[in-house]
Amino acid sequence: MREVLKVGVSGVRGIVGDSLTPSVVLSFAQAFGMFVGRGPVNVGRDTRPSGELLERAVVAGLISVGCRPVLLGVVPTPSLLFRTSARRARGAVALTASHNPAEWNALKFADRSGIFLNQQRTDELLDVYHQGEFPLVPEPELPGEVRDREAVAAHFERIASVVDAGAIRQRRFRVAVDCANGVGSLHVEALLRDLFGCEVLKLHDDPARIFERPPEPLPANIRRLCKEVRKHGCHVGFALDPDGDRLAVVDERGGALEEDLSLALELEQVLCRHERGPVVVNLTASRVVEAVAERHGCAVWRSPTGEVNVVEEIVRNHAAAGGESTGGFIFPPVHLCRDAFSAMAVVLEFLAFSGETVSEWRGRLPRFHTFRESIGCPTERAPQVLQRVRAEFREDSPDTRDGVYVSLPKAWLHVRRSNTEPVVRLTVEGADQEAARSLFDHLRGLIAREVDRAGHR
Repeated sequence: MREVLKVGVSGVRGIVGDSLTPSVVLSFAQAFGMFVGRGPVNVGRDTRPSGELLERAVVAGLISVGCRPVLLGVVPTPSLLFRTSARRARGAVALTASHNPAEWNALKFADRSGIFLNQQRTDELLDVYHQGEFPLVPEPELPGEVRDREAVAAHFERIASVVDAGAIRQRRFRVAVDCANGVGSLHVEALLRDLFGCEVLKLHDDPARIFERPPEPLPANIRRLCKEVRKHGCHVGFALDPDGDRLAVVDERGGALEEDLSLALELEQVLCRHERGPVVVNLTASRVVEAVAERHGCAVWRSPTGEVNVVEEIVRNHAAAGGESTGGFIFPPVHLCRDAFSAMAVVLEFLAFSGETVSEWRGRLPRFHTFRESIGCPTERAPQVLQRVRAEFREDSPDTRDGVYVSLPKAWLHVRRSNTEPVVRLTVEGADQEAARSLFDHLRGLIAREVDRAGHR
């Protein structure tokens, strides 16, 4: 059965050769070129085998409507977005499916500020795409493509200028990095070794071997990294996703931090050393973020899931930093995007100044019990599932900005449709493990029954 193309604030995403074909990519590139207007458009990709093929389709589409593609090659997505803003390009196209399996890829569109399109602007782009009218420029006016090989260096230099690189270099940290066979394989040493003086041990660092571990940097997927941190006496371990916008942290004992804790550690350092102000996280993020913010007398604002939604709340609230529960850290002094490389720098700065190890910091946090599961659900059935959950908790003032979010006396719950996969994501968290687990089991059963019921209607 043909997989449905997923279109939204997380881009145009599908299985290559199935729903995401070169002709579809060509048309979306033409539509984006018409949308942003003639001028330079940055193009970057991750290490997926389909990236080069789809890059050629993007180039053809952009040139045909009068845009000049600026090819950055295989680069971290945050480097692409940083460069777009710094060089005042008309926009950017990132070819990456982030944490999705290797057969997937995606087009992610950013404006001239290097910020991904929000839902309103995505809808406007879709209007252009569905009109299907892309007037081709005359042959004499066709622009050529150019290459930019300095984007990553410029991005990393910016990171090093924001944190105390000298203090990090003095400590000569030993760091293990699981590159997920992605962009970190090619670039992580330029930051950690060359700018920060770290001794770097790389794992899964051959970009031709896609993917040696599941691409999402979850604790269950990075067990080898945990072992290597212990074996080699590393100060810290870092696990990347394929395009370098998400980070998971492993402490010096080889313990993997949950994604929310990795984000909380980075926010702690920002509030302690950089700027004391509000922080923004998505609805699904753990309440441990509030615990960290309260130490510094700072507020926490919550947004729907999706990088651009968090970014817009950061701007609206003049926040010091923010991020998502999946390990996507956003540090405005570098750029308004999720950035695993900024996250690594901030964690190393924490280790340089705090006098604590990561495990010691973790031990000072209140304990919350978090249960998460992604439940298979065809996209067209998700509305019925969410409606059923809403009805179940209609007396508890559900927040419906992003699925259904409910705060209860002993736990909170969040059920939402994924922006990137045909699944419904369920999260339950509470200080009382038994209460949280009971609520999670109840919801998991309710959702499974509703998915099955919707399929028989």
